[in-house]
Amino acid sequence: MKVRIVVLAKQVPDPETPPSQFKIDESSNSVITPNGVPPVVNGFDLNAVEAALLLKDSDADVEITVLSVGSDFVMDAMKKPLAMGADRLVLVADELLDKLDSSATVKLLAAAIQKDGPFDLILGGRQASDWDQAHVTLGLSEVLGLPLVSLVKKLEINGDSVSLQRLIPDGYQAITAPIPAVLTVTNELGEPRYPNLRGIMQASRKKPEIFSLDDLGLSPEDLTPKLELKKLYVPESNKQVELIEGEDEADSGKKLALRLREEKLI
Repeated sequence: MKVRIVVLAKQVPDPETPPSQFKIDESSNSVITPNGVPPVVNGFDLNAVEAALLLKDSDADVEITVLSVGSDFVMDAMKKPLAMGADRLVLVADELLDKLDSSATVKLLAAAIQKDGPFDLILGGRQASDWDQAHVTLGLSEVLGLPLVSLVKKLEINGDSVSLQRLIPDGYQAITAPIPAVLTVTNELGEPRYPNLRGIMQASRKKPEIFSLDDLGLSPEDLTPKLELKKLYVPESNKQVELIEGEDEADSGKKLALRLREEKLI
C-alpha cells in the first residue's frame, strides 16, 4: 500500500542574513528584502522533509509531496526538497498571499490538502524561523479533524498506525498514533541530507503544480486575518560593558565581586 505524505514547507528570509542587512519598513510593518540574500526553505521544515525521506529509505512505498503557500516564490529555494528526494512540489501562489496570518495559512493549506489528497501523514517543522509561532500545524489538525503529535524525533509506519518518539525535556515519549495524522518534526531528528548532483538535476526538470485561490474555491475575504500586527521594529540595545582588570585572575575576580556588590547584584 502506498503511503502518501505531504510535507509543509515555508519560504522564509535566510536566518543567516547579516544583521547589518536586516531592515524593517515600519510604515508597512514588513521586512525589507535584502539585496543579494535570497530566501530559503524554513530549516525546521527541512527536518520534516528528512523524516519523510527516512521513511522512504526504509523500503516503504512512499510518495512525498511538498506543499507551500505564498507569493514571489524563488524556485532555486523551493526546489531544494525535490533535490533532496521529494517527489512533487505543490504551490498555492497568488500575489494576495504575501501577508498571511496563521489562520489564513491554515485555511489555504487545508483546502489544498483536501483538493490534492487524500494524504496519510502531514508533516511540518516544529516552527518557522521567521515568526517562531508554531501555530499552523496545530490549527491544521483542528480544521482537518486529525490527531496531532508535536516534537517528533523519530517515526516508523506500522500498517495503519505510526510509532513515534516525541521529545520531552528529560527524554522522549513513545507514542502510537493512527493514520492519518498531523506531525510536527523537531530538529533533534537529525540534520537534513544535502542534495547530491543527481537530485539537483532531477529537481531542475520537475515543474511545480500551482493552485490559485479560485482553484481552491477561496476568495480574498476568506483570508481576512484574525491577528492584527500593531508594530514591527528592531529593538534597540542600550547595554553598556565595563571591563574589570586586575594584576592576575584572582585579583580580577576579587575586583569583579566588589563591583557586583556595589551594584547590589550579589
